Amino acid sequence: MSRINMAVLLVLGLLLVTAKQSTQMSLRNPSAEIESSNCKLATLRVGLVLASDTNEKALLDSGLFTPDSDNPYVDHVGRRFNIGKLGSTPIVYVKTGTFSVNVATGVQTLLHEFNISEIVFFGNAGSLNKNVLVPGDVLVPEAVAFTGVWEWEEFEAQNKGQLAFGHFNYPLNGENTLGTAAYENITLYSPTEDPKEVFWLPVPLPWYEAATEQLTKDLKLKECHSGRCLPRTSKVILGLKASTSDFYVKNKAYGDFLLGKFNASTADSASAAVALTALSNEKPFVVIQGVSNVVGVNGSYPELASQNAFQVAAAFISLLPTQRLACE
Repeated sequence: MSRINMAVLLVLGLLLVTAKQSTQMSLRNPSAEIESSNCKLATLRVGLVLASDTNEKALLDSGLFTPDSDNPYVDHVGRRFNIGKLGSTPIVYVKTGTFSVNVATGVQTLLHEFNISEIVFFGNAGSLNKNVLVPGDVLVPEAVAFTGVWEWEEFEAQNKGQLAFGHFNYPLNGENTLGTAAYENITLYSPTEDPKEVFWLPVPLPWYEAATEQLTKDLKLKECHSGRCLPRTSKVILGLKASTSDFYVKNKAYGDFLLGKFNASTADSASAAVALTALSNEKPFVVIQGVSNVVGVNGSYPELASQNAFQVAAAFISLLPTQRLACE
């Protein structure tokens, strides 16, 4: 036998011995493999994604999350991935940080390092339509778009963008040297399809419909926090569309533009990044937004919005199919 072949066999033997003796949880499969009745249980976990401290507090205060007794978390590339169960469902949850780059990086790391079956994202958003969504409500949108990519056209350019700044001159509309902004598509990459330019990122319809049809049944949302109560009963709304950008929208005129031009009912800084990353990895996902404020209107309820969004997320996760043994 050649020296090269002997070296290869020696390396393989060492790897097998090391793998058998190691008790440290692997980052490639942090949920590990549990031997039971000669059958290995490769635990599929729901990936629960949230962006802010307020979101995480809502999760932890609920008392529904139970950390894994052996391996409660893994710290990886600056983030903590928390392992355990939400109710009876195995999950890994990660706080990504805000804005699209942080969110996309956190979700991609979650999918790359863990055995994730689907992604559930919950967070806060501002309402662009006070006639439909007010603080305390929870929206489960059917599609989200990243409305933060512009091509800013020159003043008096031949090709006009959708957003004409002159339309918002005060007190009278007219010309404006800011010109117009043309909203751009983004490229959706996929392991099984050619890259394509898209604007709307749809929630996978069969999975969305199957899990959301029961969300409004017997689900009572919170209406008070720290002595502040909402003027009406909060509700869960299914459908509609959401917008995401890397700037927080407080300007009513711009909010009205997003609603009128794109029929977007909410604005946030995370949802489209979750959607794009999940779709690129061909993973089912859902976006759950707690409405914390109405754009352009004073008054905000971030804690209540987070609590209600988490309540819907927890109900959603409880409806997902029970994980099965990998060898069944």
